[in-house]
Amino acid sequence: MNSEALVTLHHFLLPALAAAPAETRRLFHGRGRCWPGLEQLTVDWLQGVVLVSLFKEPEPAQLEALKALLMALTSTEQWTASGAHTLLLQHRYLPQSTTEWLLGEVVDGWTLTEEGLRYEIDLGQKQNTGLFLDMRYGRNWVRANAAGKRVLNLFAYTCGFSVAAMAGGASGVVNLDMSRAALSRGRDNHRLNGHDLSKVSFLGHDLFKSWSKVKSGGPYDLVIIDPPSFQKGSFLLTKDYPRVLRRLPELLTAHGIVLACMNDPSIGSDFLIDGILREAPSLHFEQRLENPPEFPDVDVESGLKALVFRQN
Repeated sequence: MNSEALVTLHHFLLPALAAAPAETRRLFHGRGRCWPGLEQLTVDWLQGVVLVSLFKEPEPAQLEALKALLMALTSTEQWTASGAHTLLLQHRYLPQSTTEWLLGEVVDGWTLTEEGLRYEIDLGQKQNTGLFLDMRYGRNWVRANAAGKRVLNLFAYTCGFSVAAMAGGASGVVNLDMSRAALSRGRDNHRLNGHDLSKVSFLGHDLFKSWSKVKSGGPYDLVIIDPPSFQKGSFLLTKDYPRVLRRLPELLTAHGIVLACMNDPSIGSDFLIDGILREAPSLHFEQRLENPPEFPDVDVESGLKALVFRQN
């Protein structure tokens, strides 16, 4: 992150702020490796809150130069025109992902809007805010394909897919995640959108110890799988994803659909396509969803993979 890279960032952010979107979006995606020297930096527009995330520790002088650039940005007419009022710098490389409040009052939570739906997020408390912005097209796809369907949302986290499914007219959603706190936030997200919670269930369990509970709620017309790449003691993508795939045929209706997702930059989409062929041959690959344009990547296989499969 040398001086030339910071100039590039400055020149990118000025017009991005001048045309700040009405809803939450990523403004700058350095992790796609399209801008040399900025590969470990992202900037998110959280509707008045600008969140800058660093994924690798810079040299002290580089960090101070970045902070100076960001603070100078808050004095520009573009910043004022955007309506921004808060500036955060998150150090994702630190164990607690420490967040500095460079500008604005400290608050614990914030409400975002995406495609007309509302989500509550955390600010400055955790590694992730609670809404993965690169999955916007995935949530859109679920919303467009959920009408009348019984949905199973595995590794549900804060239930973004569930919110989208209910907004799309799903007959019901079963959410499963080990984190009861994340599922509690999921309930809040449904309440924010006025959903009937009698149609939504939340199972705070380890999936691999709860297959009977999951199966009893089926069969499902749509199964969503969006696991972490690694979760200590509970999930290792290369080892455990195949274990999930092989259970799909017994969870699905005759023509059930699966949205299988993966965001490990070192593993390509063939991992899922070949995995389905091997573990669940009654399913066939239909399509890979595009990623939002604000997430450019020099290699499409390094970005988010969201693949649709259907039971034959």
